Formats: sequence, structure tokens, C-alpha cells
Amino acid sequence: MTEPSTQAETPAKAQHCGLVAVLGAPNAGKSTLVNALVGQKVAIVSAKAQTTRARLMGIALDKSDTADTQIILADTPGIFAPRRRLDRAMVSAAWEGAQEADAILLVVDGRKKKLDYLEAILESLSGRPERKILVLNKVDETAKEPMLVSAQALAGEGQFDEVFFVSALTGDGVPELKARLAALMPESPWHYPEDQVSDASERLLACEITREQLYRQLHDELPYDSIVRPESYTERKDGSVEIHQQIVIARDSQKGIVLGKGGSKLKSIGEAARKELANLLGQKVHLFLHVKVDERWGDDKEIYEEMGLEWVK
Repeated sequence: MTEPSTQAETPAKAQHCGLVAVLGAPNAGKSTLVNALVGQKVAIVSAKAQTTRARLMGIALDKSDTADTQIILADTPGIFAPRRRLDRAMVSAAWEGAQEADAILLVVDGRKKKLDYLEAILESLSGRPERKILVLNKVDETAKEPMLVSAQALAGEGQFDEVFFVSALTGDGVPELKARLAALMPESPWHYPEDQVSDASERLLACEITREQLYRQLHDELPYDSIVRPESYTERKDGSVEIHQQIVIARDSQKGIVLGKGGSKLKSIGEAARKELANLLGQKVHLFLHVKVDERWGDDKEIYEEMGLEWVK
């Protein structure tokens, strides 16, 4: 007969899971913050405004003594006054990301003293039932006193339940914010496997990494109206992956900018993207890029579907 165990069994920890919408104006640092909360890169980052185009989910984990929590972060496009079809689709995706969220983060560039550009966002948030958290970002780049003044001005009317001061770039204040978000998530089974950090497909991630290099290496030379489209993504028998992509630009005059002298700039963009992809995917990458001119790509419904954006008129 088996003797009963004298050791107390450790109770199973509860699972919590919830959605956090990350909103803000362009260049507030939303994608950098999502990456910091997840603990690795899931969203591309650029100094260029409106880098994030579609809603992307980053998946952060927080494990405590009492619960294991999955925080699904909806990294949304920046909210701004839309002028063209792509703009309207991006702003629509941002607000869609806030629907039925367990919490909304409004990320604000703490360096900016004038806050009137946030009026439309604050008005849209007013009266929403979700728990709203104000995040003043970039504390590493500004003095504390102006940020406190901004926080008082934005949170003074009771619109926000809590205020956090962080630097998404250095990680200052990020652990405290993450722990608070975890505490707000409801008890629920996880929606994703433990090792998954994003809902983006590897095809889409590969295109985003290449687009990030376009922005980094061409800066203001390349206008905002460019996109990277997937053509093929093939796993080779040797364990490597072969990726073909198309860089679409709006004007023929931009082609030389992307190609560079003798194709040198395109080669540099491809090499940097290939190295980062190999690191992220954990396998050897063969990346092939070519440039296409299509002045009407912004009106191509198929492109919007590739980006996960809703087709808007």
C-alpha cells in the first residue's frame, strides 16, 4: 500500500490573459515600448513618422508567484489627421485595436511641451469604459519637471486611471509598467503558445524588417509612399530560407535613390535586412530584392489585405 505523501502539493498557478491597446500620435515611441515590454523585437522602429502601418500584436509574458500572465499588446499606427486612403486605413486600424481592450495605453512623447496635438485623441478616449493609462515616454531625454507639468495637464481632469513615466529605449520604468499591466489582466487561458512573441507571420515580419532598413538607410531621401511586398518565402532542404521581396515606390525618379550607384544602396539594404532576419529567425537567410514603380499602389486593395488593413473609401 502506497504511503500518503506528507509534502503539501504546490497549487497550480492561475493563468491570466488580456489585451492592451497601445495608442498615441506618430513618433511617440509606441513600437519601441511594445518591443521593450515583450523583451525582444516584434515591431520595426524608425525616426520616420507613421512607421507602423497595420495593427500588430506583441505578446509579453509576466510570471509571478500567484499567476502566469500573457499580455497581448496591440501596437497600433499613430493617430493623426488622415488625408489619403492609406492614412484613413491606418487610423481606422488604430482605433480598431482599442476595441474591447482590457486597458488602453496612451503613449505621449514626454519631450513635447505643447499638447494641443493630442486634443482629438483625448476627445475620442473620453467616456470609453476601458481602463486608461497615460505613459509619458522618453524620460531619458527631458527634465522631470516639464514631464510632471505635462502629466498634470493631461491627467488633471481624471481621464486617466494611472500615469507612468518610462523610457522605452533604455528600459527605465518598463518593468513597473509591465507588472501593473499583468495585474490588470483577467483570469483566462492564454491565447498563444508560450514561445510566441507576435501574431505576425514570418513573411510579413521579413517585409517589415526590409522596410525598416529602407527608412534607416535612406532617411528623408525616400518619401513615405513606399512599401515592401512579399513574393515568395521558401524553406530550403538545407534548413535555410529563401525570401523574394518587391520594393514598391511611387515615382520613377525614386528608383535611383533605392538602387544607388551600381545597385550599391539596394545591396546594403538587403544585406542589413538579411543579417537581422537570420538573427530573428535563427536560420540562414537568402534574401532577394527588386524595385518596382507603381504610382497607384496606394489604391491597390490587395496591398491593404497583405498589410492586414481594412479597405476604406
